[in-house]
Amino acid sequence: MTDASTDVLIVGAGPTGLTLALDLARRGTAVRIVDRSPAHPRTSRAKGPNPRSLEILADLGVADEVLAAGSAPLPMRVYRDHRPVAETDPWADATPTPAPAPAPAPATRFDRPWLIAQWRLEEILRARLAGHGVHVELGREVVGLADEAGGRHVDVTFAEGGAERARYVVGCDGAHSSVRRLLGITFDGTTAEDQVMVTGDVELAHEDLGRDRWHQWFDEDGAVMLCPIPGTRTGWWFQAGPERDAEGRPLAPTLDGFRRLFTRHTGLPGHHLTRAELLSTYRVNVRMADRYRVGQVLLAGDAAHVHAIAGGLGMNTGIQDAFNLGWKLGHVLAGQADTGLLDTYEEERLPVAAWTLDLTSDRLRATLEAIREPGGNLGSAMTPETAGLGIGYRWSSLAGTEAGTEAGTKATTASGAPLAGDRAPDASCRDAATGERTHLYGTFAGPHTTVLGFGPTSASVLREVTAYGAGVRACRVYAAHEDPGTPQPGAVVDDQGHAAAAYGIGAGGSGLVVVRPDHHVGVVAPAGDPGSVREYLRRMHGAPGMVDAVR
Repeated sequence: MTDASTDVLIVGAGPTGLTLALDLARRGTAVRIVDRSPAHPRTSRAKGPNPRSLEILADLGVADEVLAAGSAPLPMRVYRDHRPVAETDPWADATPTPAPAPAPAPATRFDRPWLIAQWRLEEILRARLAGHGVHVELGREVVGLADEAGGRHVDVTFAEGGAERARYVVGCDGAHSSVRRLLGITFDGTTAEDQVMVTGDVELAHEDLGRDRWHQWFDEDGAVMLCPIPGTRTGWWFQAGPERDAEGRPLAPTLDGFRRLFTRHTGLPGHHLTRAELLSTYRVNVRMADRYRVGQVLLAGDAAHVHAIAGGLGMNTGIQDAFNLGWKLGHVLAGQADTGLLDTYEEERLPVAAWTLDLTSDRLRATLEAIREPGGNLGSAMTPETAGLGIGYRWSSLAGTEAGTEAGTKATTASGAPLAGDRAPDASCRDAATGERTHLYGTFAGPHTTVLGFGPTSASVLREVTAYGAGVRACRVYAAHEDPGTPQPGAVVDDQGHAAAAYGIGAGGSGLVVVRPDHHVGVVAPAGDPGSVREYLRRMHGAPGMVDAVR
């Protein structure tokens, strides 16, 4: 083993690991992904991506398939003492997903989460990954990690024997991560032994329970929740408070136990519940790693943080970890940035994990309080924050300083502009060449940085950007009154003013915005003073024309 056998070895093939593998594979990175399971699991866990994760899945080219395979979140029917007491739809006022163009709220096309079984989402990601020639290697458990002197690669030992070598290893192997354990990284936090839920996938033959509702029974002595699994005819997600023994200890979930819980809380005959599988017991764990990187090895997803289920942020936070890390690994491996760029992964994502732990714990408390009252429901777990669209990294060392004086910046942009580190807003617009309806995230999609140029004075800087090749895309944003003439590829017309409004560009104003590959603003500058844009691009991509340096 004199050379690395792969650039990146990903340990764990859940949504986090698959997202990272797909992002790296489309960059041409040599990536392998292993999982200790002997077969692909059909687990009963996450119920689907939130709006921010849908944006990421769209960038990876799988959002349309995810939307087709799943369903919009359902209204909730709440019961007490076997009787329905309330109907609620947390998404009643939201526009359809994906929103039609032009969208009523143009900052994103996705205004709600989406229901899809985790195993189905994983199937979609695996199929897309296979299109890049990468397949999950099953039955491979990592039992040893050793940094080669000088940090040029990692030697990885497997339980079934043999060792392999990788430039980088990323542990996406869940809350019981072997990679985290091998690194000796602490996983501090708490486990609420009294907050227990049993879950599983069940078959239910009862026509009175319509599949157009998420049914929730909350009683003084427990609860049962049944949500239809999209893409199935009779499958449901089953969640309940557990049965307990004489000492009050929770009993392990079984089919007969699910039937008893079903009858107790719904009043319906238990024999209608015909099958139960993927049974598990969930306890509220609130824990996070104190580090995300040790040399050439990194952590992502549940391997780095676990939290209360309220708000549905577990899988989503992992997907967003992976999307933050993917482009950084890609840049380092391509020789466009030094390894210090990888330190910004922990710098940006560890505070997000801490915030997520606090948010989900707060939402769990609010939900437990709400369901004590008749009509209270799981909608209390959802807030605008759980959509993930407000997460940014203003504190990051990658948040470039705006160029020009404060007065000069205010002269060219209006209030409300996103700051460096913020998520870049989407906006409906038209393709300047074809006139077809499009949106800014269509321009952002792909493994590249984007430079948006507003106003005629941005044109010269955008011409410079083309020297970077495929790694940086220039996008001239024309106002409705401007004549694009023969536009450069990728130019758009902001025919309804959504883009200018989203980026705080005043009437007749100009400006430059660098958008990172993960849809976050890198730097904002006046079009007439582009020094910070040039500096930022050199920092992230090296000198113009520097592509795929010695790896």
